[in-house]
Amino acid sequence: MRLFFILFLVLSITSCSEYNKILKSNDIELKYVKAVEYYDKGEYNKALSLFDELGTLFRGSNRSEIVHYYIANSHFNLKDYYFANYYYKNFAKTYPTSPKAEESFYRSAYCSYLNSPNPSLDQKDTHQAIDEFQLFLNKYPETALKDSANAMVDELRAKLEAKAYEIAKLYYQTENYKSATVALNNLLKDFPESSRKEEIEFLIVKSSYLLAVNSIETKKEERLTATIESYHKFVDSFQNSKYIREAENYYSSAIRELDKMKF
Repeated sequence: MRLFFILFLVLSITSCSEYNKILKSNDIELKYVKAVEYYDKGEYNKALSLFDELGTLFRGSNRSEIVHYYIANSHFNLKDYYFANYYYKNFAKTYPTSPKAEESFYRSAYCSYLNSPNPSLDQKDTHQAIDEFQLFLNKYPETALKDSANAMVDELRAKLEAKAYEIAKLYYQTENYKSATVALNNLLKDFPESSRKEEIEFLIVKSSYLLAVNSIETKKEERLTATIESYHKFVDSFQNSKYIREAENYYSSAIRELDKMKF
């Protein structure tokens, strides 16, 4: 065991010594060969340091393209997805006729997809990923990656829906019925095919009713009318809903409240 540790230590020191010599070397060709070698062995940090330097040294040459592609891939393999996104995007923009341009455009969006957090957190990266995939699909409408891109867009939109639902439900649970009604209506507008549609439409009925009955007199009639309209919309879509009886109670109560206001 001790002998193995000593051998490992010697090899590590030798490897570091060799790497430092390569870094200090003025032999550009050697640096390129070794950078590719490190990359192929999965030593992406070492490869990246060399490729970063070569990116400047090869600027304007016929090897600039492949070096920049290695840089993007190295960041990706190191899971530095923000940097990888930048370098893939820059590659596709700088080398639009490259055989790797389409893949790089796709991978830039994919990096934003990987950066997208769970629904409870800020969804800036989720929005960015959707926008980037849409740009990719607009640029390459016949791409073989279309199904993959669309599947990820659907997944990202599901996150946005979950976030919007979470916010709307929080307004409802904290009895902020005005904000809940607005948020729930916006949720249906943005995600009309939501699997939560039945619950959302019911919550609109309930929130609008509770908002109305707790309103000042000058706003009560308008808000009770909104409750009745939301009930009709709900019952037209979900006649057999498990929420139907409770919704009917709010509807009936809204009618009675309006009738009282006429006398």
